[in-house]
Amino acid sequence: MKTLIRNRAAAGLLGVCLAALIALGQAQPASAPATAPANPQELLRQLGRRNIGVHDPSAIIKCKDQYWIFYTGGGSIHSSDMINWVAGPRTFDTAPPWVAQAGGRGTGFWAPDIIRIDNRYMIFLSTSSFGVNTSGIGVATNPTLDPADPAYHWADGGLVVQSRRQDDFNCIDPCAFHDTDGKLWLSFGSFWSGIKLIQLDPATGRRIAPDSPMYNLAHFDSIEASYLYRHENYYYLFASFGLCCRGVNSTYNTRVGRSEKVTGPYLDKNGKDMLRGGGTLVTGTEGPFIGPGQAGIFEENGKSWFTCHFYDGTANGASKLSIRPLTWSQDGWPVIGKLDPK
Repeated sequence: MKTLIRNRAAAGLLGVCLAALIALGQAQPASAPATAPANPQELLRQLGRRNIGVHDPSAIIKCKDQYWIFYTGGGSIHSSDMINWVAGPRTFDTAPPWVAQAGGRGTGFWAPDIIRIDNRYMIFLSTSSFGVNTSGIGVATNPTLDPADPAYHWADGGLVVQSRRQDDFNCIDPCAFHDTDGKLWLSFGSFWSGIKLIQLDPATGRRIAPDSPMYNLAHFDSIEASYLYRHENYYYLFASFGLCCRGVNSTYNTRVGRSEKVTGPYLDKNGKDMLRGGGTLVTGTEGPFIGPGQAGIFEENGKSWFTCHFYDGTANGASKLSIRPLTWSQDGWPVIGKLDPK
């Protein structure tokens, strides 16, 4: 769930450019724009729809023979094939003490993120209310995600970072990033002054110091749901622009920039800094595939998969899970594909 502080929807600018094809020095007729399948259900299949309702899904993580996703509301789903998903357990049935400390309530955590470090899983959970920035992010650890394993237990690790009314940022939508040098980072943020980054202690998941640097990564009138990823020599920052949580009227779209340093600056394809509203479109609304957001990436056996939620225009705007193939262009930008397009 996301914090909305403005009623103005972000206006998406979608342009279609037709270029003349040149072959053997002869101009050829301009190619016609690609047309969507006449059947909306077929389009949604190609765009990776999984028929299970989730909002703000974490990136996929694997434990034993099961793939897991955690999502807003405190719940989880798991699958043996990434196609058919079933409900899993909640992370907490009783709110940890840090929830009240951060001004939240209950266990309906927003937009969780989970990673594995050494021999344990580390989940980051946020708590807040709509329209305010009195928010907090906490951490918990578990040696396994298998609820049938005797070792299964989420141990509360406490509050990681919080924002108060007087702050110009908002501590929701955590994304943990474990770099190749062993450093652990957490990006977060929603509206206000945008996406932030702090360094964490990999042993605890807590901030390395209460006054450690907080870096500014991206800003836009409506931006949240950051996701950090490293590919070859670049760090990539994905973020959701626009408004969520409005069903078929949602305007979410996913954009990206990249940097040679995890702390930025993150520039889009045109060289525009994401701190100044830059961001190259990765995926947006296509017919009944409305408002995709909350990006995640999962790699296995040489293949990469891009996850997000979207609002299903054939199901009254219900939020659904999408999983699509991810490749990279020759110049190093993410390309989100379709599933066996006809």
